[in-house]
Amino acid sequence: MDHPLSFRIVDATAHDWVGTVHVSWIPGTGSPLTERVGQELLKSFERMGHVVDAKPNDDTDLLITTAPFGQPLGWREALLFTGRRRLGLKELPTTFTLVHVTPHDLDRVLAHLQSALEQHPPDPEQFRFPGMAPQAWKVLVEQGQRGGPILSLERVIQAHAKCIRILLLVGEDEPERIYHFDLVGAYPQSVVGDDIDAFYADIVQRMATAVSTYEVNNHRMLDVPLPAVTWAASDIPAAMCRVGRELGRRRFFTNMILIADLIQVPAVSESVASQYSEGCFATWAPDMNGLVVTATGSARPVDKGNITEDDLALVVGVRPDGLGAIAKPVEGRENVPPSSEGFEMIDMDGALPTIVLGEEWPTPGARVPVVRSKLHGHRGLDAYDPRYVEYVPLDAPYFHYPVSCATGAQARGIRNAFARSVALHDPADPREVVFTILPGHGSVVVEKWVPGLAPFQRIWEYMDSGLIQISNRIPQGPLSFRPGPDGRMHLED
Repeated sequence: MDHPLSFRIVDATAHDWVGTVHVSWIPGTGSPLTERVGQELLKSFERMGHVVDAKPNDDTDLLITTAPFGQPLGWREALLFTGRRRLGLKELPTTFTLVHVTPHDLDRVLAHLQSALEQHPPDPEQFRFPGMAPQAWKVLVEQGQRGGPILSLERVIQAHAKCIRILLLVGEDEPERIYHFDLVGAYPQSVVGDDIDAFYADIVQRMATAVSTYEVNNHRMLDVPLPAVTWAASDIPAAMCRVGRELGRRRFFTNMILIADLIQVPAVSESVASQYSEGCFATWAPDMNGLVVTATGSARPVDKGNITEDDLALVVGVRPDGLGAIAKPVEGRENVPPSSEGFEMIDMDGALPTIVLGEEWPTPGARVPVVRSKLHGHRGLDAYDPRYVEYVPLDAPYFHYPVSCATGAQARGIRNAFARSVALHDPADPREVVFTILPGHGSVVVEKWVPGLAPFQRIWEYMDSGLIQISNRIPQGPLSFRPGPDGRMHLED
């Protein structure tokens, strides 16, 4: 469902829903280069039809500030924590922090982190950075093992700047490139080429993309609960708990990031959750006529690799306004909201066919979505066997201007990709697993209904056999799969 914005197309590779945004420049501590680049960005915003607000107001969508590299800001200096009050705004706009690092300093810290990550066991002292919590080294090690030294550094800079969205400006006296950091750990680059205006336009387009979408995690809970006896009689909750253990055993989910493990502040701002849980999975329950999904990890810690039935929610539809899913409470249970990806999990069914289960199933005659189980993870996928697995790419703009978790834009991209699946539309197609790649983010893998198998069993069997090869590497932009000598398709990005 489209959000009611006035949309326009900036260029051929841009999303058609990117709207006009209001931006304001609120510089903090920086360098002459951050000041100059900041002013050039404002000019580029204006050239591209956006509005520069000399002073932030309640129409402002986006703030750009600055922070030094390698030096932690006090929480009182950070717009994320005090900006709304300091600027007299009803809500704090999406904030980007421009941080300048020289190529030499960047190479030095990345080499240090690479060397530290290669030590087994890791030495906590090699991951000590000023202003960070004593236990932060554990997060930096885990993140580095997932995405390399750049991801460890990303978390350091976010902690220092007290900001999620970072523009890491690399250059001496002139800009060379900018890394775009976000919550899930993306790090695509805008690189200076022959056309400096195109460099700034690319940065602006990425920022405008981020603020033009909207969140779809405003889930609504129905008033009438599912009877407790119905939940207790279903085998799906226990199956979901098993799935968590199976995926945990295969180390599919990375550890939850707790803000308190990175920085010590009096209280976490309402602008960001106190923790960030990675991934979501769901399977259809014919006996409950809904999708059983993992619960949100932003409200309380949820270990997706070791869930209990208290970590599950039942989703039965999408809100008419498209701002979230519709969940059904279960009688006598604590009812937590579904994961932020719960909306995308059930929204994709609207673009796909349904099937009727046969006599080999416990609920013969039940009409169900063609997709039985869905897995959203912040993992890449390096190879797959096209005889058994289908790859469905996102629309082209998502490879140039990626979007983030829990947004309508991401949900729409996923829905459109799976809507083009041949295997999901053709009952005779032998491919039982279908996936897509989310650049800068991860992947979504789904399976069809396979008699005799538990939910997700086909997916984890394919992981074990190499028919799909899960990887820590996540493409940050355009990608393709090429045939290899082993008969599989291999990622090139």
